[in-house]
Amino acid sequence: MKNIIFYLLITTFTIGCKNKGIVYNDPIPKHDSLTIASKYVNEDRVINIWTPPNYSQTQDSLPVLYMPDGGTKEDFPHIANTLSKLIAANKIPPYILVGIENTQRGRDLCGPTRIEYDLSYIPNAGGANNFRDFIKNEVFVTIDKNYRTLDKKAIIGESLAGLFVVETFLLDNSMFDTYIAVDPSLWFNEAYLVKNFEALSKSNYNHQKKLWFAGSDAVDISKNTRALNNQLELSNKNLIWKYTDAPNEQHNTIFRATKEKAFIWALNN
Repeated sequence: MKNIIFYLLITTFTIGCKNKGIVYNDPIPKHDSLTIASKYVNEDRVINIWTPPNYSQTQDSLPVLYMPDGGTKEDFPHIANTLSKLIAANKIPPYILVGIENTQRGRDLCGPTRIEYDLSYIPNAGGANNFRDFIKNEVFVTIDKNYRTLDKKAIIGESLAGLFVVETFLLDNSMFDTYIAVDPSLWFNEAYLVKNFEALSKSNYNHQKKLWFAGSDAVDISKNTRALNNQLELSNKNLIWKYTDAPNEQHNTIFRATKEKAFIWALNN
């Protein structure tokens, strides 16, 4: 158990639950970068923005996909390249990608916890609400001011970022239209989000919200993603959702293995 959680807390590209030393040399696509001096997280934050080719060729406004772990040395390159491939193949509509580069990942992506075990790995946990306010009140405003955007937003995250996606879906559902959580660390805080999903979620989503999530072979993740799937199967909340159970994937392989099917299902109308 401890070894699994240790692997979850370090970057996906360096060590996974079973395979070590995986390094991806993804080409960094042409993109813009800007810095926001945030009053919500009390620091300067780097934001990376990728726009599809048709953005410069038309005057169309586009929906936006937001992503924690969005640095050029994090998940931004391979997600931007995947979007480009799928858009070119007409498998998804054009989206702008906004990546938020990490500074203190555990602080920003985790809510508060009093569980000693959690705090031994993430001693600065508890900043997720501030990070959400930063995205909602500063990142959204900056992107909408500088780019042609539609009022249609999606978010994707893996591992702790996936935990943040699920927590945002439950605590501030109006922020995004589509939520994609890959191998979310739902073990955090003794699986609080899973155990309290029914109480925290809305009674009726009126077919206006989409949730896609997936679980790998990591035991402390898969048991919770499956439990969440079971709850959704028994619920009648008019939520558009899909669960992908991927027991043949490890924590460090599932993002790349499932991202295309996630985008095709989640980003199409």
